[in-house]
Amino acid sequence: MGIRVRNATRGKILGEAIEIAGSSAARRTGLLKHSQLKPGEGLWIAPCEAIHTFGMKFAIDVAFLDRKKSVRKVRHSLPARRMALSLLSHSVLELPAGTLAETGTEPGDQLVFEKVV
Repeated sequence: MGIRVRNATRGKILGEAIEIAGSSAARRTGLLKHSQLKPGEGLWIAPCEAIHTFGMKFAIDVAFLDRKKSVRKVRHSLPARRMALSLLSHSVLELPAGTLAETGTEPGDQLVFEKVV
């Protein structure tokens, strides 16, 4: 079972197969075990206010969210061996590079998380 993430502000789907990294072990591993993210895939890390791409083989888009899942900050195509943080954020949504630009997602947008069965 995954999560669908919809940008309610823009009326766009960010992903249909978003995994949740809710445990400490899952947050530590993140996307390190992946060789790529396909369109529609992603990872939601909660709680989280900083991420890194050390050891990753591909760039990702990053959206930092507050507790109400409103976008606080975005990073487009964050390459390998980088860090990103937003100290006032509660969680992070990691998506394939280009997803945020394609959907027009920007700070202030409201995201909706829906269970997919």
